[in-house]
Amino acid sequence: MSVSVSPASSASPGAPGSPRPAAAWTPAAPAVPDPSRWPDVARLPRGSWLRTAVTERLVRRAFGQLPLCVRFDGGGTIGLGGPLMEIHDATAFHRRIGAGGLIGFGESYMAGEWEAPDLVGVLTVLAERLAELVPRPLQRLRAAWAPRQPAAQRNTPEGSRDNISRHYDLSNDLFALFLDETLSYSSALFRGFPADRSLLAAAQHRKIDRLLDEAGVGPGTSLLEIGTGWGELALRAAARGARVRTVTLSGEQCELARVRIREAGFEDRVSVELCDYRLVDGVFDAIVSVEMVEAVGAEFWPEYFTTLDRLLVPGGRIALQAITMPHDRMLATRHTHTWIQKYIFPGGFCPSVEAIEQITADRTALRVADRDGFGAHYAETLRLWRERFTEQAARVDALGFDAVFRRLWTFYLAYSEAGFRSGYLDVQQMLLTKETSR
Repeated sequence: MSVSVSPASSASPGAPGSPRPAAAWTPAAPAVPDPSRWPDVARLPRGSWLRTAVTERLVRRAFGQLPLCVRFDGGGTIGLGGPLMEIHDATAFHRRIGAGGLIGFGESYMAGEWEAPDLVGVLTVLAERLAELVPRPLQRLRAAWAPRQPAAQRNTPEGSRDNISRHYDLSNDLFALFLDETLSYSSALFRGFPADRSLLAAAQHRKIDRLLDEAGVGPGTSLLEIGTGWGELALRAAARGARVRTVTLSGEQCELARVRIREAGFEDRVSVELCDYRLVDGVFDAIVSVEMVEAVGAEFWPEYFTTLDRLLVPGGRIALQAITMPHDRMLATRHTHTWIQKYIFPGGFCPSVEAIEQITADRTALRVADRDGFGAHYAETLRLWRERFTEQAARVDALGFDAVFRRLWTFYLAYSEAGFRSGYLDVQQMLLTKETSR
């Protein structure tokens, strides 16, 4: 589809089957990353010789026990055999990890210090064994060495707008390059695997229709959508005869969603508002929210669910789609600043199913009545996005995004895909109902 919003001129940012080989094109890192855009990529972090040496020993020990083939620039290969990982600058690689942990690992890829022909395969192996890579004695010291989430990324009403803008307001044209024609930026629901790109739009509609069915959306339904995206769910709800109020914090998404709704002739049924979910008033028969809870932040999950409770009529239904992680990993990492938070989704954090069930039971009249996980579908969705993003390298460049940005997004899409392929991440569709009395 044609997108009328101008591309961003500055691209500095701030979701079965075996892993598939990477596409033929592999983004090349620039010789000198622009330090004004990528300060922590252009310059190596400070780090003592001792810390770097200890890191190297721990990293090599971990790699030696993994089903990988890790080849170092100075010669020598370690690992039990598997996807190839080539480390071009071992000194910089170990120094970054010693100083920043997994943030340094991602920045080292952005800097071109390591490469993998099958990036998803390498990252899947690492994701499957993430909890075991650091020796247990050091894991107990996590609070001392792991970077903490910055206060500037708290999802207060003001902070949320900035956090959302840093990702979703990059450029509508950028997202249109790799999403399907529905502009759906969440997991699709396929009929079978491997997924085919020509069927992605239908799979996105299948996902949306399932959510609307769960929420009981039909003629005359008063529906609230929290997290507009680019408007596809609101369009399908309006086509069913529902009256839709949809809210977003992304100015770019809001503008284009309004255009699409006007062109579809649904302005009388759909209202698109630039509004924080906490400021919505009124009551609704049904609420749908697709992969928005991850942007709320653990600190504000209770407020998010009490807001849903306040806005839903007794006996109403909520269809929630959420990326989830295991409860123990959620507890272990909830205060840690991650590469994804630094570069992709500032302030973002995935809940566990147990966290959602506990918060709703303790704080609200909402109850999880049904849920279904389909993480393998997200892995395939991400594969299709990643392959398309790779094919569109020249057009990404033409929008003003540099080679470091392309490596950043290639890593992000592969990193996310690996999370679902390994089972570290899942995606759930949940039906929440509201008790008529509490």
